[in-house]
Amino acid sequence: MLLAAFFATPGAYAQDEADLAKQLANPVAALISVPLQLNYDDAYGVDDDGSITTIIAQPVIPVSLNDDWNLISRTIVPLVSQDDFPSPGASEFGLGDTAQSVFFSPKAPTSSGWIWGAGPVFLIPTATDEVLGSEKWGIGPSMVVLKQQGSWTYGALANHIESFAAHKHLSDCQ
Repeated sequence: MLLAAFFATPGAYAQDEADLAKQLANPVAALISVPLQLNYDDAYGVDDDGSITTIIAQPVIPVSLNDDWNLISRTIVPLVSQDDFPSPGASEFGLGDTAQSVFFSPKAPTSSGWIWGAGPVFLIPTATDEVLGSEKWGIGPSMVVLKQQGSWTYGALANHIESFAAHKHLSDCQ
């Protein structure tokens, strides 16, 4: 087996890499992945001197329900660092709120090649500092639809979250 892997043709590896790239671009693929995203925003706050750096971990875990359907768990966990925001001299570091999506998705694309998934999304107030999150619980629908043609993947992933509970001191603000 080791020799077969050693002598495999480069074309076979290129095809495997292309298939893996397609799966990584598909948020409802039957592939465990943990994409990381880094966002840096500058010129925030009262004097435009503030900055916000966010690292977002997005573990995606598929579970096969039967021959036709997958359940896909997609979690978004932000780690936030804010300097001189919202006002000069203020700085915070910690977790933001977590968004947990669960998609029910057919294993096979439609006859026209569309891949889709739908399910609920939950907002969980996991922020370690009140300025890093909403301090509210939320729920709503989430849907993904995409098509892959050649090396291109195009589509949309959207959700809408409505708050349904908040900390007691925020109840006057709702």
